[in-house]
Amino acid sequence: MRIASALTTLLLSLSASLLCAEPTAPTDWPEFRGPQAQGHSAATGLPLYWGPSQHVVWKAPLPGIGWSSPVVIGDRIFVTSAVPVGGVETATADRSLRALALDAATGKTVWDVELFKATSPRAHRKNSHASPTAVFENGKVYVHFGHLGTACLEAATGKTVWATQEFAYSPVHGNGSSPVIVDDLLIFTADAESDPKVIALDKATGKQRWAFARQSTAKNKFSFCTPLLIEIAGQKQLITPGSGVVNALNPKDGTEIWRFYYGDGYSVVPRPLFAHGIIYIATGYNKPSVLAIKADASNKGDVTETHLAWSIDKAAPHNPSMAVVGDEIYFVADNGILTCADAKTGTVHYSERCTGPISASILAADGKLYLQDEKGLGVVLKPGKTYQVLASNDLKERALASYAVIGSDLLIRTEGNLYRVKK
Repeated sequence: MRIASALTTLLLSLSASLLCAEPTAPTDWPEFRGPQAQGHSAATGLPLYWGPSQHVVWKAPLPGIGWSSPVVIGDRIFVTSAVPVGGVETATADRSLRALALDAATGKTVWDVELFKATSPRAHRKNSHASPTAVFENGKVYVHFGHLGTACLEAATGKTVWATQEFAYSPVHGNGSSPVIVDDLLIFTADAESDPKVIALDKATGKQRWAFARQSTAKNKFSFCTPLLIEIAGQKQLITPGSGVVNALNPKDGTEIWRFYYGDGYSVVPRPLFAHGIIYIATGYNKPSVLAIKADASNKGDVTETHLAWSIDKAAPHNPSMAVVGDEIYFVADNGILTCADAKTGTVHYSERCTGPISASILAADGKLYLQDEKGLGVVLKPGKTYQVLASNDLKERALASYAVIGSDLLIRTEGNLYRVKK
């Protein structure tokens, strides 16, 4: 027994050491929308069919409610959740805000850590108190609960490195935007009811390094968009859509490089894309548009009148993030209508009803497109200028979180469970 116990301890210690030293591999899924942050995976052999009991490697119940997407590094999966204090699920229950690590082979919980407690927090019925996706780098997991707090943990053990609630703000409909890492900074949007900002913390300490005050004429200031880091002519640019405006910032110090206004759009959610020298954004409620903004070294100051390549006003998304595959861009409206358009010109190839109501982002992987609607229906399509559904798979569980990829398998988070499904 002592030998077995010692061997178990050694194996756990070795696994922890490997995870701490693990760089982010191409097969990992280290942040919202994957290794390139744009919903792509290089994985092959992904499943085409699945169901509640078909092609399921494991099904792991998750405590509480959380719409953050899974993050995958090696043999560990990381998620966040908001667990009702006292165990009774009500809209006004106090919440234990938690981070969890799961074993990728079994779905068993490796650690489960409380970071914060929130007193009667409020959120929209389609939101949760744990919607932002974590981000991993160099043995650390950074978790963010919007106005409710931000923390850094040791990935191997769940030990808290730092935690802060210093950057609280007055939210509307809860939290949503995920953090990003740029060099030695952890950056997130804080587009609140008033005084919207982009905030950068020192990732080692959690202390503020800079804050950018967003300015726009939009009546409603709140939004939930996750920034995207790009590079143009050797300069890093952080693309940060908010209500009424997208700002490109120098991530080093938060100074503005350029901005593009889009009127009164608010509650912006879809993460930007960058391809073909173009930045693609959606403009939010009430009437969303997809905008293609030319991005080159000439982008300076206000480029609203000079750098619009094209726009599409029909069937644009409020919530799901888009995907570019080859020369086509794909986006799905919240009512389930999928549009394929030429990414360079905006010429629409098709616009077809694909799913029911949907909030999750599109995944492009293994020569396929994967969509997951709010009732748990997963639709797989063939990319191209013609609409072609390959499979429809119903888990029959409420689902708002976006897919993640692990090896050649999919991770699908529903309201109560995390599924690993295989070919």
